[in-house]
Amino acid sequence: MTQSRDIAAGRCEAIALAKAFGDLHSPLTDQQAFNEASRCFYCHDAPCLEACPTSIDIPGFIRRIATGNATGAGRTILDSNIMGATCARVCPVEELCEEVCVRNTGDHKPVTIAQLQRHATDALFEAGMQPYTREAETDKKIAVVGAGPAGLACAHRLARYGHEVTVFEAKPKAGGLNEYGLAAYKMPDNIAQREVDFILSVGGINLETGKALGDELTLDQLRNDYDAVFLGLGLGAVNALGLEGEEVDAIKDAVDYISDLRQADDLMSVAVGRRVIVIGGGNTAIDAAVQAKRLGADEVTLVYRRGPEQMGATGFEQDLAQTNGVVIRHWAKPVAIKGENGSAVEMTFEATQLDGKGRLEGTGATFTLAADQVFKAIGQAFDAAPLQGGAAPEVSGGRIVIDETRRTSLGNVYAGGDCVAGQDLTVSAVEDGKVAAKAMHLELTKGTS
Repeated sequence: MTQSRDIAAGRCEAIALAKAFGDLHSPLTDQQAFNEASRCFYCHDAPCLEACPTSIDIPGFIRRIATGNATGAGRTILDSNIMGATCARVCPVEELCEEVCVRNTGDHKPVTIAQLQRHATDALFEAGMQPYTREAETDKKIAVVGAGPAGLACAHRLARYGHEVTVFEAKPKAGGLNEYGLAAYKMPDNIAQREVDFILSVGGINLETGKALGDELTLDQLRNDYDAVFLGLGLGAVNALGLEGEEVDAIKDAVDYISDLRQADDLMSVAVGRRVIVIGGGNTAIDAAVQAKRLGADEVTLVYRRGPEQMGATGFEQDLAQTNGVVIRHWAKPVAIKGENGSAVEMTFEATQLDGKGRLEGTGATFTLAADQVFKAIGQAFDAAPLQGGAAPEVSGGRIVIDETRRTSLGNVYAGGDCVAGQDLTVSAVEDGKVAAKAMHLELTKGTS
């Protein structure tokens, strides 16, 4: 192939770009929030509460909104989920709390719990409230590795217990996935850093950025210097396609592209191709595809090896992609790449199907797509390398092994978030951090008065 790649910045006018990357959902007005809250039955045995990984008292906070106490509702939310503001924007509520809402029957829509949660947490933040105080200081020091949702949730709860916490983060900013891995149109108004600032303002938390485990920090050193350690390492490795030619410049990791978008001071400076392919079926794939289209790509095609029911992305996310002009092609896998640096890329895909035992297999039928940019979004993996060089927690199935308290095989080391088995969701990571903090606190204060 000799056709040059057509990648350029500024494909959209600034005004159109600002609109395209504005708020995905407009916030509720006070009247809208009251009206929506009034639809809630305030169930005693609320299925929505049971469906929430962090067990937010959903009927309780909605009732407070209905009585005009939005900041009180925000406090109720944050008592269970300190990252309730982010989760209100990105949590897959259509598969969790709103899915089981008793209003969600027949022609009736569920109560819009996520929008009410956002209304409440926004009200608390805008009021400049810090509802939490620290208990009497202890003489215990805890190290938290990773300033993502799990690490920050753990640090905040430990600080409230009175412990001194140091959070080590490899990147320049805290926030983890919330800051670097979510689509810009889902996280406007710098909400990720506003949430980080709120968490740190409780006191007792020292944040050290630019420090990665396995570099200047070792787990043995942390275990020696601190009374306990929490690992919120996330997933640091990106799965490869495993095809010859994958290393050409036109093929990028979707997570890196999303991070670049989130950290860009000016979206007009972000380049995008006219023809873009995204490979994958999860929320990261959807985020990359939709943002490429909103940046001005003429054609964006998302290719997934199975059907829509097997996609990791929720139905809402799939609909969002299609309403933004993204073409989704199911039942196809990449089998060949043709291209050189500085040239467009041709990718050959083979149609797939399930065999008699439900296993994926190729059919032999192929088709070819040309693109200026290709984004891989076929999953991330846990990188255990930073744990090597000394005592390390048990790893199985590519994740750190933990018990119900989030303790690892090393007595004073706990872990949570995407680096352990479970749902790779912000809300689940927050719950891991919260549970681990309670367990660490009970262990460290055992026998004290």
